[in-house]
Amino acid sequence: MTIEESDIGKRLDVFTSERMSVTRSAAQKLIEDGFVTVNDKKPAKNYRLRAGDEFDCELPEPVPADAVAQDIPIDIVYEDSDLLVVNKPRGMVVHPAPGSPDHTLVNALLWHVKDLSGINGVVRPGIVHRIDKNTSGLLIVAKNDAAHLALAEQIKVHSFEREYQAVLVGRLKNDSGTVDAPIGRSPRDRKKMAIVPDGRPARTHYRALEYFRGFTYAALKLETGRTHQIRVHMSSLGHPVFGDETYGGGHTKAEQKMSLGGQCLHAKSIGFVHPTTGEFLRFDSPLPDYFEKTLELLKSEYSD
Repeated sequence: MTIEESDIGKRLDVFTSERMSVTRSAAQKLIEDGFVTVNDKKPAKNYRLRAGDEFDCELPEPVPADAVAQDIPIDIVYEDSDLLVVNKPRGMVVHPAPGSPDHTLVNALLWHVKDLSGINGVVRPGIVHRIDKNTSGLLIVAKNDAAHLALAEQIKVHSFEREYQAVLVGRLKNDSGTVDAPIGRSPRDRKKMAIVPDGRPARTHYRALEYFRGFTYAALKLETGRTHQIRVHMSSLGHPVFGDETYGGGHTKAEQKMSLGGQCLHAKSIGFVHPTTGEFLRFDSPLPDYFEKTLELLKSEYSD
């Protein structure tokens, strides 16, 4: 493919990561191992793209996953030969990482599913997008690299629909609106994300579903999918997600009474074009028990 004007000047590893929907480290390994070429030559990973450059990436054959298959129950909402839609429970990490080497969604998938795409490496097979450990709800998993790339492209061009529901602290000033603010690593705490001038573009649409005294039940639609996007954007409005101590929540009596140990945030629905059939599919998941109990508390003790 010929490099577009908007990508001129980008580092090759950054572009490869975005284009192939892989982590930065995975992109660097693809370059180092010779799977990426620019103008039919093997460039350095810090090469900056120029006008007229021809980019090509030949994905390696999938290798057996290092993550261990574990017999962990998972809620598979939909499955075919190309993909799965999974309803992830709150408290489950998506893939192995430092501090969470096993009992992740990937470990469960490896037990239940024979084939997963290999694009994201041996610890993240099949993972096209992620949701936080303490966020529940729907995410899509690719069974092969072609499906993975097609789905990742939909996310990149913002045609992949993702709607969340959340309880927010405080009453929204407007019944609906959009937060358009770039997100990157916090300069003060590298474990957190923040709105920063040189961050990646991020856009969240929100609308109130119901108001309570001191709280809002809201729907949130992602146009982009940055790490902690909803949590950071809502906190920037002065309305952190209920129970989210990382970004300013957790201090009200209601939050302390529920003692969720994390944010009240659920990935309610997703919609996408099937990578093989071309059919638009939409899936919706019911609110989980912890979310329903939070709403019950607000309706019984905090009704307007």
